[in-house]
Amino acid sequence: MLDVDVREKRWALKPRGDEKIILELSEALNISPTLSNLLVQRGINTFAEAKKYFRPSIEDLHDPFLMQDMDKAILRIEQAFRDGEKIIIYGDYDVDGTTAVALVYSFIKSIYDQVDYYLPDRYKEGYGISFLGIDHAEANGVTLMIALDCGIKANDKIDYAKNKGIDFIICDHHRPGEQLPNAVAVLDPKRDDCNYPFDELSGCGIGFKLVQGYAQKHKIPFTELEQYLDLVAVSTAADIVPIIGENRILVYHGLKWLNTHPRPGIQAILDMVKVKRELTVNDIVFIIGPRINAAGRIQDARQAVDLLIAENSKVAFSEGQIIDEKNTERRTLDLTITEHALQIVQEDARFSQKKSTVLFHPDWHKGVIGIVASRLTEKYYRPTIILTESNGMATGSARSVKDFDIYNAIESCSDLLEQFGGHMYAAGLTLKIENLEKFSLRFEEIVAATIDEKSLVQEVEIDSNLKLSEITGSFFNVLKQFAPFGPGNMSPVFRTENVRDTGLSRIVGNNHLKLNLAEDQTTRFGVDGIAFQMGQFYPFISRRIPFDVCYNLEENSYNGKTNIQLNVKDIQMK
Repeated sequence: MLDVDVREKRWALKPRGDEKIILELSEALNISPTLSNLLVQRGINTFAEAKKYFRPSIEDLHDPFLMQDMDKAILRIEQAFRDGEKIIIYGDYDVDGTTAVALVYSFIKSIYDQVDYYLPDRYKEGYGISFLGIDHAEANGVTLMIALDCGIKANDKIDYAKNKGIDFIICDHHRPGEQLPNAVAVLDPKRDDCNYPFDELSGCGIGFKLVQGYAQKHKIPFTELEQYLDLVAVSTAADIVPIIGENRILVYHGLKWLNTHPRPGIQAILDMVKVKRELTVNDIVFIIGPRINAAGRIQDARQAVDLLIAENSKVAFSEGQIIDEKNTERRTLDLTITEHALQIVQEDARFSQKKSTVLFHPDWHKGVIGIVASRLTEKYYRPTIILTESNGMATGSARSVKDFDIYNAIESCSDLLEQFGGHMYAAGLTLKIENLEKFSLRFEEIVAATIDEKSLVQEVEIDSNLKLSEITGSFFNVLKQFAPFGPGNMSPVFRTENVRDTGLSRIVGNNHLKLNLAEDQTTRFGVDGIAFQMGQFYPFISRRIPFDVCYNLEENSYNGKTNIQLNVKDIQMK
């Protein structure tokens, strides 16, 4: 291996599927064995399964009444409508929460006018259901609150509300605690006694199932719900939940709606960033999601809901400008705090011996510490927790690495925490500042004792070997139908061995490699590729030394021309 100044990654080739099934699928679908192998690796073994995969159908959505407490939730909403009660739709301040609020509020508002929405202030109230929010509801005569993307562990808040004559319906997708809150209904497929067939819905996805349940019972045609699928797609992609099963159906049809009937608020975002191409999951994750998130990160998440429910382009553009300004501010804070956090790690030699990273600074902006945690996890590939001070407490966000359950590690420190919640790969927590040192030590001990050493080296998971000669228009057209891509159904990564530069490769932009590669030395024009932040490889590649490359395939449009190019994930020199 040549001495290249780049952090090593571990390449892992997935096992190939059953050859007999691969051959049968290839013949049935008239596709190459490489493509049918990708299907088998995804658990698709028959023509019928492939048809469902390539053409996700609304008909295959699950019956919402399979979800525990759905009947109770619908009955309570019907009672509120019948008795003229005031209802508040309450949601978390991130993309998942704001899209969920926009969805459920819009649906209820279309059939009932005694409804409003409320989002907690990240700085005054913190995550989830708050006492202030309940007091606001009481002061306004509200007797039913529907909580979205939060509430599954808010037992004390639900009891507080009950004492004030306020009922709760909880729609959450986070892991429950030992005891469920005393709500009228708790919709969460992750509760132990819920037999719903799919437990990876986003918070907005749970809200959609509530709406679907009401519509189903009241014979409202599904076509009237399709206008909300864009919000479910945005939440599912931005919240990084698996795009498999029911989520795949919702995202597939939500993207169709986004591309054909974008709501004014989404169109305002797209106009501001001048995006005119067909939208993908990546566009949600990197363009739409961060801007919706910015409102709650910097100031008031209600602005994000206002944007999403705007009914005309003039209002949407005005709201969109505010959101875009907040996103610019968010980016500045994000970069500044990330640089500070990296400096702390680089200047403290103890971090090089640790299996985890826990950082606290009282002046860091609470709204961006989750992003900073993600950036440090990407840089050092360690389970990472970034904390700041808020209301006299240390509060923070946690991000994990592949195959390590950070929620379980945090739960093992629960005696030192005031509250926590989340998933395997992302969590939030709050603790007393005086417990910080004990927590950091305990968390490091737990990570060091339980993490597999392999998990501390970033893995590039390779789906299949591929010859450059196999990359044709027909091959790529089938590959595109594997989308929408996301966790559980990632864009396939291919490996090609012993490629060489044709002499046309060069460094472009900020240390990026613009590649032109071939499998033999006589090819004059090879296959184009782009390798971001990999300029350090150029001195070796330019000497026509053979190397291995792994990549996704994508379309690149430039000067009115579109071609297939390699989006390089990693390079290994011989």
